[in-house]
Amino acid sequence: MPNPETVFKLKTDFIELFKLLKLTGLCESGGSAKHSVAGSLVKVDGNVETRKACKIRRGQSVDFQGHTIRVE
Repeated sequence: MPNPETVFKLKTDFIELFKLLKLTGLCESGGSAKHSVAGSLVKVDGNVETRKACKIRRGQSVDFQGHTIRVE
């Protein structure tokens, strides 16, 4: 079964990774999101990302706990 996918419509040039996880509801809080990123639990475009404030832009995808966020 494929990963559940969420499409996130970006209204600015970028969004910081931990904020994206919080806004999409995959993490309860910014602190929880930062902890998940620091714990190497998040992938951006298929690669583990440990920078909490990594800039996510249109065309990128984020994978976390079996869920994919596609940024448009």
